[in-house]
Amino acid sequence: MENSILSSSFSIFLLLLLPFLTHHVKPVNGFPLSTDSRWIVDDHTKQRVKLACVNWVSHLDTVVAEGLSKQPLDMISKKIVSMGFNCVRLTYPTFLATDDSLASLTVRQSFQNLNLTTFIAGFQKNNPFFLDLSLIQAYQAVVSNLGDNNIMVILDNHLTKPGWCCSNNDDNGFFGDKYFNPDLWIRGLTRMATLFKGVSNVVGMSLRNELRGPKQNVGEWYNYMPKGAEAVHSANPNVLVILSGLSFDTDLSFLKTRQVNLSFTGKLVFEMHWYSFTDGGVWGTGNPNQVCGKVSQRVMDAGGFLLQQKYPLFLSEFGLDQRGTNVNDNRYLNCLMGLATELDLDWAYWTLIENYYLREGVIDAKESYGILHWKRYEIRNSTMLKKISALRYPFQGPGQESQLHKVIFHPATGLCVQKQTLNETLPLGDCSKSEAWSYTADKSLVLNGTSFCVQVDELGKSPKLGVNCSDSNSKWEMISDSKMHLSSKLNNANGTLVCLDVDSSSRVVINPCKCLSEDHACDPASQWFKLVDSTRSPST
Repeated sequence: MENSILSSSFSIFLLLLLPFLTHHVKPVNGFPLSTDSRWIVDDHTKQRVKLACVNWVSHLDTVVAEGLSKQPLDMISKKIVSMGFNCVRLTYPTFLATDDSLASLTVRQSFQNLNLTTFIAGFQKNNPFFLDLSLIQAYQAVVSNLGDNNIMVILDNHLTKPGWCCSNNDDNGFFGDKYFNPDLWIRGLTRMATLFKGVSNVVGMSLRNELRGPKQNVGEWYNYMPKGAEAVHSANPNVLVILSGLSFDTDLSFLKTRQVNLSFTGKLVFEMHWYSFTDGGVWGTGNPNQVCGKVSQRVMDAGGFLLQQKYPLFLSEFGLDQRGTNVNDNRYLNCLMGLATELDLDWAYWTLIENYYLREGVIDAKESYGILHWKRYEIRNSTMLKKISALRYPFQGPGQESQLHKVIFHPATGLCVQKQTLNETLPLGDCSKSEAWSYTADKSLVLNGTSFCVQVDELGKSPKLGVNCSDSNSKWEMISDSKMHLSSKLNNANGTLVCLDVDSSSRVVINPCKCLSEDHACDPASQWFKLVDSTRSPST
């Protein structure tokens, strides 16, 4: 009887949406996606597709994508593209899919019910057609317009009851909580998977954001997460099925000894979150090299090992204060850039918006992590955005088929070491155009296809390329706990230890190594470099 009632309710739900689905959904080329070992690939070409996403919030009290009262939808979508993102992780609450009385509310009614009528004028100016759409139709309209702009979408089940996420005691955290009924959750996933079946730019579904709270346990994770995954795949076999871990999606370590058992293959992806506050206040109290080393190891132990197990790992949330004044955030980002580039992770930045309609009772609440300034429609921190753009390009994977080599990556700028002529300085430039280097067994950095290696000359000067690669000033070691100081020795009587550095003019130079340990006030970022494996041909 219950199944009959649910089936009837779902039929009504879909009938209400049929006119919208028929007239507004357009195909996007190149999808669906699947997995090939640890890589996400185009199902047709089998070449890698690297997710470079931004989170767009649509799970708060209004259940409407944030910012639509500020700018026209199509302008926002085009801005997302112009900023270099190819994907949106679009959040939603379970009740949008399971509570027909909520889903059928119009956008106008949703704002009126919350006494947010001041935003209605903004909708009337920027997106007037939204006001009389139901909430579920409004969600679909966003997905459709993103598709019109060739932007992939991951549907993210952020929580059950609309509102801010997340805390340990918000009753949305784990199976069995007041607002986390497992059967209702599976029903909601099934509805969303069915609703967006055939919508080609919907390439994945994230089953649940940030599992947490006093009830969380590994046993129930293995009980319910596979059921959710099977429900999604059964309803929509095209989408990637993305599973999160415990402790606010910072812990997948239990998968080291027991993998999830599913009936299907080629669609499973795992996700993790990583913020500066994930590890408490360590970025403000510890030496950045030592902190980065410890935190990077924690990330590898908590989820990075999945790459060795041949599963894709999606860093589905990371972010920082866009005002640029938070020292802890800035240090954390440099460390994250090094590890995320080394691992060549798929990722999603938190978040697109600068303001929320309503967050925890505050109207027009500020979001310090938001990329876009809505009123001026400008990027709030272009330096940060340019920096993370280095993460967009795939360094390895199917379709990147040149010979394995190294690129010398500088996390603080998001740029890579290049060469001009043999007698000139080594500049920083776009990593997609970086030369191929080899790091030899005797610790020389050799320019591929030549006999030239990187050599120390003198302090304050740029390193040079030379052919005598046997001397100590041609040997480079990764030192410090971060493993990001590239050090060599001057060819003098003392064999002075020096490190690659980047000066205020963005030149690669040789300086004494700094901030290697203990001093928590010292910032080593200018001297952090990563030797990143790549099979990518320059400018591809």
